[in-house]
Amino acid sequence: MTTSFAVNWDYRCPYARNAHEHVVTALGAGSDWNVDFVPFSLSQVHVEEAQPDAWDDPEKVPDLLALQVGVVVRDRWPDAFREVHLALFAARHDEARDIRQEAVLRQVLDGYGIDPDQVFAEVADGWPLDVVRKCHEAAVSEHQAFGVPTFVVGDQAAFVRIMNRPQGDAEVARATVERVLHLVSDHPELNEVKHTTTRR
Repeated sequence: MTTSFAVNWDYRCPYARNAHEHVVTALGAGSDWNVDFVPFSLSQVHVEEAQPDAWDDPEKVPDLLALQVGVVVRDRWPDAFREVHLALFAARHDEARDIRQEAVLRQVLDGYGIDPDQVFAEVADGWPLDVVRKCHEAAVSEHQAFGVPTFVVGDQAAFVRIMNRPQGDAEVARATVERVLHLVSDHPELNEVKHTTTRR
């Protein structure tokens, strides 16, 4: 039976990068999962009381741009989404590029044969920002999500920090994700485990 789950993302989080690399690497190697990739705004999480929501604040527009680009590619170019998705993470974390800048995002899209003008025309239509907002608000209201990556399996949700990257090893990726899914779905009584030290 195919396993279905959701996992959220904001491109600025290194732990989201790690988790999504595992998921995408395993999917690319044939893992039989039905995955819903869900945008989530860390800018909104950190909005102070009495301040406007991130989607209503002109100063936050650059912070939300990469998320919107990811949503457009996910929904309009689904066959390219996984590669572009990881490339956007890489631009931020491996290449230290400023993904708040449209020029950077255009370069990433160009590298995968996607017309940036078409993508940014979709962004200008406004629907991608609406998708980000609705997905974020649903995750908060339905699962009390507070960060990325949050995995959702059935009615169980858990924020998970994966410390390693798969480094292209599909078996490591598959085993890592399966372990997370097992803990989320089958062990809700295990609320928090955090190692006091980490291996270097």
